[in-house]
Amino acid sequence: MNPFAKFMIIGGAAMIIIGLFWQFGMKFLPLGKLPGDIAIEKENFRFYFPIATCVIASVILTVIMWLIRMFSK
Repeated sequence: MNPFAKFMIIGGAAMIIIGLFWQFGMKFLPLGKLPGDIAIEKENFRFYFPIATCVIASVILTVIMWLIRMFSK
């Protein structure tokens, strides 16, 4: 099989899984409202930086990329 086609199939499957998790899994893991996310709200100012959410997203994407590289050889 063509490596690019294999990559597209795996990428599409990963996006479907992420989309389903995003739709149904957010009840169990409220991304964006985790402990460690910085939220400062004042009268005319709002600052929000989701540090914990960024770390979790980075770990998940790293594992996905590692699996893609592992199975594409």
